[in-house]
Amino acid sequence: MGDVMVVGIAGGTGCGKSTIIERLSQRLGDDATVISHDSYYRAHHDMTHEERTQLNYDHPDAYETELLVEHLAALRRGESVEMPIYDYSAHDRTDRTITVPPSRAIIVEGILIFSCPELRDLMDVKVYVDSDADVRILRRILRDVRDRGRTLESVISQYLSTVKPMHEAFVEPTKRFADVIVPTGAQNLVALEMLVDTIRARLQR
Repeated sequence: MGDVMVVGIAGGTGCGKSTIIERLSQRLGDDATVISHDSYYRAHHDMTHEERTQLNYDHPDAYETELLVEHLAALRRGESVEMPIYDYSAHDRTDRTITVPPSRAIIVEGILIFSCPELRDLMDVKVYVDSDADVRILRRILRDVRDRGRTLESVISQYLSTVKPMHEAFVEPTKRFADVIVPTGAQNLVALEMLVDTIRARLQR
Protein backbone atom coordinates (compact mmCIF):
# COMPACT_ATOMS: atom_id res chain seq x y z
CA MET A 1 0.00 0.00 0.00
CA GLY A 2 2.98 2.31 0.33
CA ASP A 3 3.81 4.84 3.00
CA VAL A 4 1.00 5.89 5.35
CA MET A 5 0.83 9.38 6.81
CA VAL A 6 -0.92 10.01 10.13
CA VAL A 7 -2.16 13.52 10.87
CA GLY A 8 -3.35 14.36 14.39
CA ILE A 9 -5.80 17.24 14.76
CA ALA A 10 -6.46 18.39 18.32
CA GLY A 11 -7.94 21.43 20.05
CA GLY A 12 -10.63 22.31 22.55
CA THR A 13 -14.29 21.41 22.17
CA GLY A 14 -15.95 23.48 19.45
CA CYS A 15 -12.67 24.85 18.09
CA GLY A 16 -13.47 23.93 14.49
CA LYS A 17 -11.71 20.57 14.13
CA SER A 18 -14.67 18.97 12.36
CA THR A 19 -14.85 21.68 9.72
CA ILE A 20 -11.13 21.46 8.99
CA ILE A 21 -11.33 17.66 8.78
CA GLU A 22 -14.35 17.87 6.47
CA ARG A 23 -12.46 20.18 4.14
CA LEU A 24 -9.35 18.03 4.27
CA SER A 25 -11.40 14.94 3.43
CA GLN A 26 -13.00 16.71 0.49
CA ARG A 27 -9.60 17.68 -0.88
CA LEU A 28 -7.92 14.32 -0.28
CA GLY A 29 -10.83 12.09 -1.31
CA ASP A 30 -10.26 8.34 -1.05
CA ASP A 31 -6.70 8.90 0.18
CA ALA A 32 -7.98 9.93 3.62
CA THR A 33 -9.59 8.04 6.51
CA VAL A 34 -10.82 9.82 9.65
CA ILE A 35 -10.66 8.27 13.13
CA SER A 36 -12.29 10.07 16.07
CA HIS A 37 -11.02 9.66 19.62
CA ASP A 38 -14.62 10.08 20.81
CA SER A 39 -15.47 6.69 19.31
CA TYR A 40 -13.17 5.19 21.94
CA TYR A 41 -14.99 6.39 25.04
CA ARG A 42 -14.96 3.52 27.51
CA ALA A 43 -18.02 1.28 27.81
CA HIS A 44 -20.03 1.54 31.04
CA HIS A 45 -22.74 -1.08 30.55
CA ASP A 46 -22.78 -1.78 34.28
CA MET A 47 -23.97 1.74 35.13
CA THR A 48 -27.42 3.28 34.97
CA HIS A 49 -28.07 6.09 32.50
CA GLU A 50 -28.15 8.56 35.37
CA GLU A 51 -24.78 7.34 36.65
CA ARG A 52 -23.26 7.61 33.17
CA THR A 53 -24.44 11.22 32.82
CA GLN A 54 -22.38 12.09 35.90
CA LEU A 55 -19.09 10.79 34.48
CA ASN A 56 -16.31 13.17 33.45
CA TYR A 57 -15.99 12.69 29.70
CA ASP A 58 -13.30 15.33 29.28
CA HIS A 59 -10.62 13.57 31.33
CA PRO A 60 -8.00 11.37 29.59
CA ASP A 61 -9.18 8.36 31.63
CA ALA A 62 -12.61 8.52 29.92
CA TYR A 63 -11.09 7.09 26.75
CA GLU A 64 -9.82 3.63 25.89
CA THR A 65 -6.84 5.25 24.22
CA GLU A 66 -4.82 2.04 24.33
CA LEU A 67 -7.28 0.51 21.85
CA LEU A 68 -6.96 3.54 19.57
CA VAL A 69 -3.18 3.13 19.66
CA GLU A 70 -3.56 -0.52 18.61
CA HIS A 71 -5.95 0.40 15.82
CA LEU A 72 -3.80 3.24 14.51
CA ALA A 73 -0.73 1.00 14.46
CA ALA A 74 -2.74 -1.61 12.52
CA LEU A 75 -3.92 0.97 10.00
CA ARG A 76 -0.32 2.06 9.49
CA ARG A 77 0.51 -1.56 8.68
CA GLY A 78 -2.23 -1.60 6.05
CA GLU A 79 -4.77 -3.57 8.11
CA SER A 80 -8.47 -2.83 8.60
CA VAL A 81 -9.81 -2.28 12.12
CA GLU A 82 -13.18 -2.49 13.87
CA MET A 83 -13.81 0.96 15.32
CA PRO A 84 -16.30 1.16 18.21
CA ILE A 85 -19.58 3.04 17.80
CA TYR A 86 -20.52 5.35 20.66
CA ASP A 87 -24.09 6.43 21.49
CA TYR A 88 -23.99 10.01 22.80
CA SER A 89 -27.63 10.05 23.87
CA ALA A 90 -27.14 6.89 25.97
CA HIS A 91 -23.69 7.99 27.19
CA ASP A 92 -22.35 4.53 26.43
CA ARG A 93 -20.50 2.52 23.82
CA THR A 94 -22.72 0.29 21.71
CA ASP A 95 -21.99 -3.36 20.91
CA ARG A 96 -21.61 -2.48 17.24
CA THR A 97 -18.47 -1.55 15.34
CA ILE A 98 -17.67 -0.11 11.94
CA THR A 99 -14.97 -1.52 9.69
CA VAL A 100 -12.36 1.12 8.89
CA PRO A 101 -10.13 0.23 5.93
CA PRO A 102 -6.56 1.51 5.69
CA SER A 103 -5.74 4.47 3.48
CA ARG A 104 -2.69 6.51 2.62
CA ALA A 105 -3.63 9.36 4.98
CA ILE A 106 -5.10 8.68 8.43
CA ILE A 107 -6.58 11.71 10.19
CA VAL A 108 -6.96 11.26 13.95
CA GLU A 109 -9.01 13.88 15.77
CA GLY A 110 -9.93 14.61 19.36
CA ILE A 111 -9.47 17.07 22.19
CA LEU A 112 -6.97 14.87 24.06
CA ILE A 113 -5.08 12.95 21.37
CA PHE A 114 -1.83 14.78 22.18
CA SER A 115 -1.99 13.83 25.88
CA CYS A 116 -0.88 10.22 25.17
CA PRO A 117 2.81 9.82 24.25
CA GLU A 118 2.21 6.46 22.52
CA LEU A 119 -0.46 8.05 20.35
CA ARG A 120 1.68 11.09 19.54
CA ASP A 121 4.52 8.83 18.46
CA LEU A 122 2.31 7.38 15.72
CA MET A 123 1.62 10.81 14.21
CA ASP A 124 3.66 12.38 11.43
CA VAL A 125 2.08 15.83 11.75
CA LYS A 126 0.34 17.24 14.83
CA VAL A 127 -2.06 20.15 14.35
CA TYR A 128 -3.67 22.14 17.17
CA VAL A 129 -6.74 24.16 16.20
CA ASP A 130 -7.06 27.26 18.39
CA SER A 131 -10.25 29.30 18.84
CA ASP A 132 -11.63 31.72 21.43
CA ALA A 133 -13.39 30.14 24.40
CA ASP A 134 -16.67 31.97 23.79
CA VAL A 135 -16.81 30.71 20.21
CA ARG A 136 -16.07 27.17 21.35
CA ILE A 137 -18.84 27.03 23.99
CA LEU A 138 -21.43 28.36 21.52
CA ARG A 139 -20.44 25.71 19.00
CA ARG A 140 -20.56 23.05 21.72
CA ILE A 141 -24.09 24.06 22.70
CA LEU A 142 -25.30 23.96 19.11
CA ARG A 143 -23.72 20.57 18.46
CA ASP A 144 -24.85 18.84 21.65
CA VAL A 145 -28.42 20.11 21.55
CA ARG A 146 -28.91 19.61 17.81
CA ASP A 147 -26.92 16.44 17.16
CA ARG A 148 -26.60 14.63 20.49
CA GLY A 149 -30.02 15.00 22.08
CA ARG A 150 -28.85 17.06 25.06
CA THR A 151 -30.73 19.85 26.80
CA LEU A 152 -29.35 23.37 26.95
CA GLU A 153 -29.17 23.19 30.75
CA SER A 154 -27.20 19.92 30.71
CA VAL A 155 -24.70 21.24 28.16
CA ILE A 156 -24.03 24.42 30.15
CA SER A 157 -23.78 22.48 33.43
CA GLN A 158 -21.33 20.00 31.91
CA TYR A 159 -19.28 22.79 30.39
CA LEU A 160 -18.86 24.63 33.68
CA SER A 161 -18.29 21.54 35.85
CA THR A 162 -15.96 19.46 33.65
CA VAL A 163 -15.36 20.74 30.11
CA LYS A 164 -13.81 24.11 31.02
CA PRO A 165 -11.62 22.90 33.91
CA MET A 166 -10.51 19.81 31.96
CA HIS A 167 -9.63 21.99 28.97
CA GLU A 168 -7.43 24.15 31.16
CA ALA A 169 -5.84 21.15 32.90
CA PHE A 170 -5.38 18.68 30.04
CA VAL A 171 -6.20 20.09 26.59
CA GLU A 172 -4.60 23.53 26.47
CA PRO A 173 -1.22 22.25 27.80
CA THR A 174 -0.92 19.80 24.88
CA LYS A 175 -0.63 22.71 22.47
CA ARG A 176 3.12 22.54 23.07
CA PHE A 177 3.27 19.18 21.30
CA ALA A 178 1.82 20.58 18.07
CA ASP A 179 3.91 21.00 14.94
CA VAL A 180 1.36 23.50 13.61
CA ILE A 181 -1.06 25.76 15.51
CA VAL A 182 -4.02 26.99 13.47
CA PRO A 183 -5.55 30.16 14.94
CA THR A 184 -9.21 31.01 14.23
CA GLY A 185 -9.94 27.40 13.29
CA ALA A 186 -11.42 26.58 9.90
CA GLN A 187 -11.51 30.26 8.93
CA ASN A 188 -7.74 30.12 8.45
CA LEU A 189 -7.68 29.13 4.79
CA VAL A 190 -3.93 29.74 4.44
CA ALA A 191 -3.15 27.16 7.14
CA LEU A 192 -5.64 24.73 5.61
CA GLU A 193 -3.99 24.98 2.17
CA MET A 194 -0.54 24.51 3.71
CA LEU A 195 -1.77 21.39 5.49
CA VAL A 196 -3.27 19.97 2.28
CA ASP A 197 -0.04 20.68 0.39
CA THR A 198 2.04 19.02 3.12
CA ILE A 199 -0.07 15.86 3.06
CA ARG A 200 -0.12 15.66 -0.74
CA ALA A 201 3.64 16.13 -0.94
CA ARG A 202 4.15 13.27 1.50
CA LEU A 203 1.73 10.99 -0.37
CA GLN A 204 3.51 11.62 -3.66
CA ARG A 205 6.83 10.31 -2.41
